[in-house]
Amino acid sequence: MYLALTGNENQFHLRLNLESRVKIAFVGKGGSGKTTLASLFTAYLSASQHPVLAIDADINQHLAVALGATEEDAAALPTLGDHLPLIKDYLRGDNPLIPSADAMIKTTPPGRGSRLLGPMEDSPISEACFREVGGARLAVTGKFADDELGVACYHSKVGAAELLLNHLLDDAGEYVVMDMTAGADAFASGLFTRFDVTFLVCEPTVRSLGVYRQYAEYARDFGVRLAVVGNKVTEDDDVDFLREQLGENLLGWITSSGHVRAAERGRPRPISQLESHNLDVLATMLSLVDASTRDWQRYQEQAVEFHLRNARAWGNDRAGADLAAQVDPGFVPGPRLLAGAREG
Repeated sequence: MYLALTGNENQFHLRLNLESRVKIAFVGKGGSGKTTLASLFTAYLSASQHPVLAIDADINQHLAVALGATEEDAAALPTLGDHLPLIKDYLRGDNPLIPSADAMIKTTPPGRGSRLLGPMEDSPISEACFREVGGARLAVTGKFADDELGVACYHSKVGAAELLLNHLLDDAGEYVVMDMTAGADAFASGLFTRFDVTFLVCEPTVRSLGVYRQYAEYARDFGVRLAVVGNKVTEDDDVDFLREQLGENLLGWITSSGHVRAAERGRPRPISQLESHNLDVLATMLSLVDASTRDWQRYQEQAVEFHLRNARAWGNDRAGADLAAQVDPGFVPGPRLLAGAREG
């Protein structure tokens, strides 16, 4: 059992939720404000004392600062990309289908013998890669290093987050919030299937709507639960435009915010001081999140599907082996495995 807080007239009210375990993504056009929405939602969860792990997987690493870190502290955070060998070695465990950590790629799915990591669990990965920022646990994929500019793909860094999510077994009452890469770049891997709810942040502009339509088209065949949240709404015409274009797909909208501007100027405020309307939108988002359910078998099937795609496309050549052999066909993650691990 845990307690959630919902905003109404700038007040928080307690409510009960017994089962929710949710992975949440924020996507949208570059500059639409998805990092802002991800940070507001993370702060909202943290203020309600929910366990939450936030992951910054955007090429522009701004989530730490949006959660209240200084630029200096944000620059000093450890990164998932820099600790990929440790992540692979720990998650591999004693899975007999994976001969070494070097044999793992970003899509390697868990199987019997793999280590399944809880988002709030203490482990070598959390010790090396997670830090507390703004009341939440935070992991960042990392920026480009100088010697990577022009020669490396950013998705090699995001791959560490994908591998982590494939092995992340969240418990009831735990939330994982990811700030994703902008636009259709999210489809460069199977990472977009790792979430129970995906919030697409949409400005009241034709370009932003174009990104929504493209994302919705790509996601349609994969069972992605997509909800649109308007942002940078300043007048009634903005709301009318979003409603006309999005219809029932529009969950709510964030209005111009002094709270957000203060944070962007380095003067963050408690989330309770967010404008009443915007608090109500966060409450609506949380209600949608808490109503979601996860099909663990489908979750594993999609992980396997994208692993096999990547194996055929490039992984087998790189590894010099058939990486389809890493798939454990009888394995399905879920709460029973988590309970068994904790009892052991």
